[in-house]
Amino acid sequence: MDKTNRTEMHRSFLIEGLPEPLTRASAHIQIFDNYITETRLRIRSVRDPETAGWTRILQQRFPANEGDLSTLKFSDIYLNEAEHAQFETFEGTEIRKNRYFHEFDRRTFAFDVYLGKLWGLNIARVEFQSAEELEQFEPPPFAVVEITNDPFFLGEVLVTKSFEDVREEVSKLTDHIAKENLSDE
Repeated sequence: MDKTNRTEMHRSFLIEGLPEPLTRASAHIQIFDNYITETRLRIRSVRDPETAGWTRILQQRFPANEGDLSTLKFSDIYLNEAEHAQFETFEGTEIRKNRYFHEFDRRTFAFDVYLGKLWGLNIARVEFQSAEELEQFEPPPFAVVEITNDPFFLGEVLVTKSFEDVREEVSKLTDHIAKENLSDE
């Protein structure tokens, strides 16, 4: 299977924190995403804290269909140290996060705990093999609000934001949901 070009179907949710039994001390990977301004490219550096090993990837990603962020196309080029060094000039517009994996209701979730200026932002993501699975999936109890199709939560947008910006966006989302729930009653 060619893992350098792939399509990923997913749904994403804001969460308050890591669900039990996960803790910040649980096994995880560290992700450093550097976005190349005004492109669909990022340099992703992944560190495994257990081995101190690094994986570096030049990655392009974009929606498979305009206006639908639940299905993304990815192209990956794995870089060695010398190749990565050539791209270091693009580093600086970085998002850092720790990613934890855990199975819930027979699905593996990725839980991202953001670091630095986005400290406090936590996102759960789950992938699907088919559009039917994606549509039928019931959000987990730890999900606060779904953000799958909200472009604000794309890395290339978040890289320019602070946690205060995130807080304002979340407030808009939750206010909108509260108003919808009131109108349904």
